[in-house]
Amino acid sequence: MFKIYCYLFIINFLSFIVFWIDKYLAKKKKNRIPENTLFLFSLLGGSLGSILSMIIFHHKTKKTSFKLKMFFIILIQILIIYCYFNQF
Repeated sequence: MFKIYCYLFIINFLSFIVFWIDKYLAKKKKNRIPENTLFLFSLLGGSLGSILSMIIFHHKTKKTSFKLKMFFIILIQILIIYCYFNQF
């Protein structure tokens, strides 16, 4: 169980940093991190770090399609956790 917590901490930290870097690049009008990369970090378990970064840095908060995709990623993760603990 400790390994899972370590993994989740690391992936959420990395996700937070990647979103922060993308926001920095956006402000500097430089090449950005692809949205698919941002989604991948979230999908791999970094959704909490992604959401936290979106809130703190006001990044991608006006883009409805991005928020909708993030919602579905979180919904999928909730369903996976639910199924894991209820052994479907």
